[in-house]
Amino acid sequence: MFAGWDWATGSHDVTVIDQAGTRTDRWALAHTETGMTTTLARLRRHGDPADLPVAIETTRGLVVDRMLAAGHPVIPIHPNAFNAIRPRWGAARAKTDPGDSFKLADYLRTDGHQLRTLTPTMAETLELQALTRQRSDHVEARITAVNQLAALLDEHWPGGKAVFASLDSDIALSFLDQYPTPQAAARLTPARLEAFCTQHGYSGRRPGSVLIERLRAAPHAASRLSPQIVTQLVTIQVRTVRAIRAIIRELDTTIANATTTHPYAALIAGLPRIGTINLAQIIGEIGPMLERATSFAQLTAETGAAPVTKESGKHRAVTFRHAVNRRARQALTTWADNSRHGNDWAATIYNQARARGKRHPHAIRILTRA
Repeated sequence: MFAGWDWATGSHDVTVIDQAGTRTDRWALAHTETGMTTTLARLRRHGDPADLPVAIETTRGLVVDRMLAAGHPVIPIHPNAFNAIRPRWGAARAKTDPGDSFKLADYLRTDGHQLRTLTPTMAETLELQALTRQRSDHVEARITAVNQLAALLDEHWPGGKAVFASLDSDIALSFLDQYPTPQAAARLTPARLEAFCTQHGYSGRRPGSVLIERLRAAPHAASRLSPQIVTQLVTIQVRTVRAIRAIIRELDTTIANATTTHPYAALIAGLPRIGTINLAQIIGEIGPMLERATSFAQLTAETGAAPVTKESGKHRAVTFRHAVNRRARQALTTWADNSRHGNDWAATIYNQARARGKRHPHAIRILTRA
């Protein structure tokens, strides 16, 4: 018996067929606990869950987790691959939810021996993956928030942006807390600014005279907003940046603790120039692939470390691989880029690639594969 599950956010369709391709059961269910429980019980009527594989167009999510927990072999079908084979069921390439669930089941029946079955990933790996992905999302949010703060200062208080090198630093945020507008900083002197820096632990080694000159050299804004409104806008944006930075620090601590106890950590922690966060990213993203990969070629393809070769007749092209796990590629290429600064072998491979005329990203992918 074979099952096809056409999933959506609000409802699903399931079809069960036999070895001959005859439909034996089909039903629709709502995305509710009652719908899920009823469907899993209905699937059990067709036999032992271990003997009833289910094809679905995703590799993760609530439905996949519930089916794996129930004991069903889950076979993920890539949407592009499934769309490419639609003509076998009709030239019109018709698409309906009940029809798709049947086609998924039928595809599993005829080609299941060539499709991979999902293997439940270790909980420790999934936890690291979730933590590092959330951290990456917050790093992006921090960049966005800092850019918004910079744009706000460019318009209403350019001097507040110019004093310190990094607008994302503790000292710069503290400065904007105390001097959110040009009016608030009007009586600021080199001595007062230097005292402020000492009070807040400034480590930039620039005297107050240099910092005050940066402030005075910045263009004067001609904002038509009142100082009270500018103060509120800047203060709120500073609080936003500071809150995101605090969340990232909290995640860093949790990730560091989770990484030290992961079974894979000891295997790769000794790689050159691999930091704690990057180590956690590699474990979280590459770990699930290691549990199902059957060859080095498969692993390099899924992580985007190898190009795509397209050859037909006299035409042959080697191109960038787009269909990959982008987070896995980012984790690996980040480490590869860092490794060349601490390992002669890695530096040689990178430099040789650059000498052959490869651009930096291409050279890093060559090093990543090596």
